[in-house]
Amino acid sequence: MSDDAVLGTIETQVAMLMRLGEATRRSTGVQPHRALDRAAYVILRQLQQDGPLNVSVLAAALNLDGSTVTRQVTALQNDRLVERERDPKDGRGTVIAATPLGLSQVEQVRQARKILYGSVLANYTEREKQELAATLERFNEALADHMRTRV
Repeated sequence: MSDDAVLGTIETQVAMLMRLGEATRRSTGVQPHRALDRAAYVILRQLQQDGPLNVSVLAAALNLDGSTVTRQVTALQNDRLVERERDPKDGRGTVIAATPLGLSQVEQVRQARKILYGSVLANYTEREKQELAATLERFNEALADHMRTRV
């Protein structure tokens, strides 16, 4: 297969992955899974992973501009999924922290997705699952690096 054909296949499959990912989010029976949109999920996952962050650090981690993250954080704050706290390193600033409700909802979504992907990948060997995980991680890192160099 030519490089052009391979890149065409990758482009189409990534588009399908995004569409199917959104469709599975809407179709699972876990209420928070349906309630958390992609933006809410990725912000809450980042806060779950890293703890409280200021908006600029959070934006950089997600490859988004600060104004976009600020809007999304405001919506999450209105839903009581995050809260602003005084920055312990610099009392003049604030950090965004996931609330217990936010952490609970993101964890429910994470578990529902793990069950879903476990079912979808049931016929994959352990090695195939590990290779898929490594390839997706490497691909996402390459995309993130590409976005950082374009800014």
